[in-house]
Amino acid sequence: MLQDPMDFEWSYWIEWGRERILCLLAGHLLVSQVSRLLVEKYKPWCLMVYGMAACWLLLGIKGFAVVLLHATISFAVAQFQLSLLTWMCTLILLSTLRIPAVEETKKKWYDTENEYYLLLFTVSVRCLFCTSFSLEYCWHGPAQKSSHSFLWMLAYVFYYPTFHNGPLVNFDEFSKQMRRQEAFSLKTNLSILIMGIIRIFFWWCLAELMIHLMYIHALYSSASPLEAVSYWALG
Repeated sequence: MLQDPMDFEWSYWIEWGRERILCLLAGHLLVSQVSRLLVEKYKPWCLMVYGMAACWLLLGIKGFAVVLLHATISFAVAQFQLSLLTWMCTLILLSTLRIPAVEETKKKWYDTENEYYLLLFTVSVRCLFCTSFSLEYCWHGPAQKSSHSFLWMLAYVFYYPTFHNGPLVNFDEFSKQMRRQEAFSLKTNLSILIMGIIRIFFWWCLAELMIHLMYIHALYSSASPLEAVSYWALG
């Protein structure tokens, strides 16, 4: 059975996953477990450095600089502690992604359009994380500001499992999980890992099945079949 050829996004991420992202996620898991065993106190910073290195590897020095620049600007604006200003900053940063001159410049950094699209997806999602951190910085009182340092923001923004396309985890939840110290249990960690792999495999198989059975993208990209059927069939 043929696959729906119009589903660009699924094919795009599968290609990137096979090439590099899967290996980088495995590397993150290794760094996370080793740092938990040896230097648990510094685990967030170990993962931050790893995330920065992964970003540099995939997006290059210029792509890494763009992500770092967005985070720096967001943090600087957050110092005013005005939610409205934070939202305005986010919208302005996002709007720069659609400026033709900026787009052309960024495309010249890479050999293929797929590499440029990876930067575009990544920066868009990072804007959400920067916004989450900045808003929570605005909302919290002076006593909680110490836990919202620029270093913690970088650890949050460069956390690799959510780096390219989420999901979004708010900063307070991220910080709480990172600060939590748990006794290392090989049996527990192994069972969590196995269940996670099974869950990912199940959803991956389901997505592949839908692409082979339900030609959703091919249908909505062609108007004539949609115009020919009744409203009940469309529903």
